[in-house]
Amino acid sequence: MRITNKIMQNNSLSNINGNKVSQDKLNTMMSTQKKITKPSDDPVIAIRALRLRSSVTTITQYHEKNVPDARSWLEVTEDSLKNVTDVLTDMISQVTKGSTESLTTSDREVIIEQLKELRDELYATGDADYAGRYIFTGYRTDIPLSFGELTEKKYTITEQVNSSVIDEIMHINTKVNNTSNDLTDLNDSNYTGNDYSGITEQNSVNATTLHRIRLSYSDCSAEAADAPVISYTDTTVTPPQEASYRAEVKHSYDVPDPYEQVPEDGVVFLADTGELLLGEKAYSNLLNTKDNIVTSNANESEIRITYSKSEWDKGELRPEHYFACEAEDGNGGVIEYNQGYLTYGHSRQSMRYDVGFNQTIEINTTADECYTHDIGREVDDLINTMQQMVEIEKTISTVETTMKTLSESDPDYASKKETLQAQLDAVNKAYAFAKEKVEKEFTSGITSMQGYLDRTNLALTNCGTRGAKLDLIESRLMSQQTTFETLQSNNEDADITEVAIKLNSAELTYEASLMATGKIMQTSLLNFI
Repeated sequence: MRITNKIMQNNSLSNINGNKVSQDKLNTMMSTQKKITKPSDDPVIAIRALRLRSSVTTITQYHEKNVPDARSWLEVTEDSLKNVTDVLTDMISQVTKGSTESLTTSDREVIIEQLKELRDELYATGDADYAGRYIFTGYRTDIPLSFGELTEKKYTITEQVNSSVIDEIMHINTKVNNTSNDLTDLNDSNYTGNDYSGITEQNSVNATTLHRIRLSYSDCSAEAADAPVISYTDTTVTPPQEASYRAEVKHSYDVPDPYEQVPEDGVVFLADTGELLLGEKAYSNLLNTKDNIVTSNANESEIRITYSKSEWDKGELRPEHYFACEAEDGNGGVIEYNQGYLTYGHSRQSMRYDVGFNQTIEINTTADECYTHDIGREVDDLINTMQQMVEIEKTISTVETTMKTLSESDPDYASKKETLQAQLDAVNKAYAFAKEKVEKEFTSGITSMQGYLDRTNLALTNCGTRGAKLDLIESRLMSQQTTFETLQSNNEDADITEVAIKLNSAELTYEASLMATGKIMQTSLLNFI
């Protein structure tokens, strides 16, 4: 094959260009510090780079965004639960103090005020939020736990309870001869009036023990159409059948005293206090409700109570966070909440964050785990019981003072003294009942409050456990992020030392090729002809 000068020129230019391309490629690697600049440079590296970048991006999202967000939510929750435990601890202290016999009237009044303040503080902490989202309200993070102001809105509520909510209470009747006049209204100006002159221990003071169900709310609707309906499974018949009671609506201030007018097989609803008073037969039927283990898709021990409430005070808990209920929407329609709760085996509103590949963590604590209605209702009962005793003590002091101010020169001295003594005996009898009731309810209150505290501590422990789990996840994510970033670097980043050596070699090769070509191309075949 004959090699001409033209062939040599073309080959030389081609080789010089190849050297220049190699030098350009190495120079690009040197400036970008990457092995490739486009997929065609090395498809294997390109494909691996896409996968590693996707993994690094995902882990970065988990580690730098999701985990901190979840941690902040848990920390806010934990702080609120700690406040609840502090409040409940103070409540236990006040209830323990209230159960002490050696208290003055002023001591009892202080306890009443302390319990009111602690109750309000307890529910105020329930409206804690994180970044504008309320943390104890499940999926409804845009709705506060309690009403922020006096609200007129009708809710029809269905509470799902069991026989354990039935308790026994003592009612002290201090009405005078079943009239609207109360023994505690006695003073130095009315004790001789017709309404109070006939007071005796027998006709003015008695105590009644009965069974009741305390609803979650007081001041409920007293309309006959809104009378509560108690639905339960009657297990005394075979096969068990659905049964119900429709309560007779009354008020605690009705005359005659509704606490003494409960039908044997009936239920009386005190709308203002939110109490269902059970007759003995009704009590027996509800107490006997038991779950049948054979029917796995139903709970025969459940008792459902449906009632209505339209007026809501500031600080009252919103029912949509706790119960299956319906509310007026203001346009003639109805909004339904939590209807799934009426289906056996429903799950609570658990919020979970993605914090890893196929891994989630629960971050929320729902209101029914710690901010229960029972706490406030228990405090209200204790306050009412203590308040009644304070009023009776003040009445005793008033009657005794009035007796001391009687003048023996008064023609009616004997009759007035006799009247006052009968009244004092009646009030002392009421005091004995009240003392027994205070001792019983405050002693029981200590146990109840300790139970609420234990429940809150459990919620706090669960929150702390999730936080500890999140720490482990964060540690693993940090390790994974470092590993994948290292793999990504190894796959994409060029070895600068090696590239520098190759670039220097390419530069020398390029310069040598230029010199050699310059010398060879100076002569041609014509120089020898």
